[in-house]
Amino acid sequence: MKVKEELLNFRGIKEGIFLEISGDNLLSIKEELDKKMKKSSKFYYGAKLLGIKSEKLSPEDLMELKLILKYKYDLIVSQEELPNHILNSYSPKDENEDSTIKDNVFFEGIECGMTKFVNGTLRSGQIVEYDGNIVIIGDVNPGAIIKAKGNIIVVGSIKGVAHAGFDGNYNAIVASYNLQPTQLRIGDKISRPPDEYMGTYGIPEVAKIKNGEVVIEPYLPKK
Repeated sequence: MKVKEELLNFRGIKEGIFLEISGDNLLSIKEELDKKMKKSSKFYYGAKLLGIKSEKLSPEDLMELKLILKYKYDLIVSQEELPNHILNSYSPKDENEDSTIKDNVFFEGIECGMTKFVNGTLRSGQIVEYDGNIVIIGDVNPGAIIKAKGNIIVVGSIKGVAHAGFDGNYNAIVASYNLQPTQLRIGDKISRPPDEYMGTYGIPEVAKIKNGEVVIEPYLPKK
């Protein structure tokens, strides 16, 4: 079965995020961008946009989209050209060529089912989004964003935005050694620790849904 190609997609890399566009109809692209940003504007707010990758749009069209992202949606838009390593990678055709595979793409270099591993600290403006679980060996700083259809596990601190089960999976969890996110979501449920919340001092914490609400508890394994 052929995987449907998306008109546009935000992709997160080490330096920040960039927007990849496969279509050439500017009106349709702006409509799709508006839908995507209205759905996830809080997650992209203040993010660093490295640029837009498109083989079909004119420089004028690209500039118009950059201005929309900067002034309408408050992204930090770089004035420099996209680096060559981005321009020469991330082809939507490559992801869709195999007609029998794969609704899910594994993290490059690691084949551990539907889990993406990130080794290092996420800084402000960085976004990691994946259709399975995400495991981060490091911290998630304020201004960084993690979005997973499955669980989010951080071997470090979460002080940015974490959204587990973003496709409506209320069984997803968010776990961290220090859970102090600016915003935490599971499914469409939103929570954040109160201002005076100081964590559990070295005890891992888990956020999950109980009775329709997101709760944060210390992780105490059964003996």
